[in-house]
Amino acid sequence: MLSPKRVKHRKTQRGRAIPNARRAQSGNAVSFGDFGLVSMENKQITARQIEAARIAMTRHIKRGGKVWIRIFPDIPFTKKPAETRMGKGKGNPEYWVAAVKPGTVMFELAGVDSSLAKRAMELAASKLPIQAKFIIRHHAG
Repeated sequence: MLSPKRVKHRKTQRGRAIPNARRAQSGNAVSFGDFGLVSMENKQITARQIEAARIAMTRHIKRGGKVWIRIFPDIPFTKKPAETRMGKGKGNPEYWVAAVKPGTVMFELAGVDSSLAKRAMELAASKLPIQAKFIIRHHAG
């Protein structure tokens, strides 16, 4: 699963979950492949969910074509153990999450035809906790 090799801070603050976050300013265009999966809402996606989506996609395209993962889980998510009293500090990091804004291209795909890519992306989107949209790259020229 995806996780950073090293981080500056082992435990970070959660931040604010803004329900109507602004659209992504960067990472919002299909840059590598021909097809993309774009997020439609603001949420945190875990490393397990990213991996589940990647597996669903690659299995459907039967290892043909190439898949790019454009998001990376670099935020540690801490949890206190079950049945623990309050206080005594912050819990230990349990898993890693990626913060995704609306309009972020999460996955890209190339080397397969449009209908196969659309179905593969739909399967990947069903593994994620957010609404996502399939897009096709528009070549300049």
